Amino acid sequence: MDLPVIDLDLFLSEPRDSDKAAGALITYGALILHDSRVSESDNTTFLDLLEDYFAQPIEELKKDERPELSYQIGVTLENTEKPKCAVDEPCLRIIAKLDPAERPLDITAHAPDPKCRFFWRMGERAPHATQFPGLNASNVVPQGERIRERWTPIMQKWGNSMKSAISSLAEMAAIGLDLPAETFRDAGKYGPHLLAPTASDLGKYGKKNTILAGFHTDLNFLTIHGRSRYPGLHIWARNTGKRIAVKIPEGNYLLVQAGKQLEHISGGLIKAGFHEVVVNETTLSTIEIRKTQYPDRPLIRISSTFFWHLSSDFDLKPIPELSSRAQLIRQEQAHSGQEEECSIYEPMKVGVHVQK
Repeated sequence: MDLPVIDLDLFLSEPRDSDKAAGALITYGALILHDSRVSESDNTTFLDLLEDYFAQPIEELKKDERPELSYQIGVTLENTEKPKCAVDEPCLRIIAKLDPAERPLDITAHAPDPKCRFFWRMGERAPHATQFPGLNASNVVPQGERIRERWTPIMQKWGNSMKSAISSLAEMAAIGLDLPAETFRDAGKYGPHLLAPTASDLGKYGKKNTILAGFHTDLNFLTIHGRSRYPGLHIWARNTGKRIAVKIPEGNYLLVQAGKQLEHISGGLIKAGFHEVVVNETTLSTIEIRKTQYPDRPLIRISSTFFWHLSSDFDLKPIPELSSRAQLIRQEQAHSGQEEECSIYEPMKVGVHVQK
């Protein structure tokens, strides 16, 4: 199936299509976003930088680790992050309800993900003290000789493009949900937003059906992806029961998925989107093409990913009007025999939600 395409240019020139954006998030938990402010060349430059960074010796990468901050900033090396779903009963029940042909690759015996990650903070500093300093720590700037001077300008340029796009979509979604336009934008003003690329060494982990990132949802409010050079991202759009191989069109297009914070604040009206990254046939084909066309480039799959968060100190609780709409949907699903997993959305600080 094709996900709905939302044209942000139309909204920015003359606010419209907000209902379409909100409807896409409610129905599918995902959409394709067009924004002419986003440059494909900036994404290319970003991917080049991250390939070069993760091709460095492990000793150089380890200098950028911050385990004392729970890896909430800097680099996280391979075989560190574990897919929570592998031991999460509600998540496993969701998998069990899928047609066997549409299920993710088996994660029940899955070791930690073989991917690496880098967290680069893109949030605005709050004028007040935060209860969650670990989620709002200062950035780590790599010091590698071929990396240091290029790092900050490239990360900031691409990160700001992604941040502008997702902030505008948050405003668009609020209007489409019959909320004040600033509802989500203001709640995320001081969010610990993250440019959060992952890196998978396809020289080491390029065998078919290797799980690079196990089946999971994201803890943030909205996740936005630019194009990766290597296929392998699968998503499960709500109400379809189908595993969808993501194909982001060339040009000014991005993929957006709902995260757990949006699910929580909407009382389940919008559900966080599940996804995985695996090595599939198209990944293998792309590896061979890249080997031929770019023999001097590292065989590293970089995800061009940005996590947009609500502010860590924001009181996260369902908005009553959205909860009421969610309840109506659950009743309709119950009558049709398609009832979803029911969650309880207890009030809490966003920072607590992230650290759970």
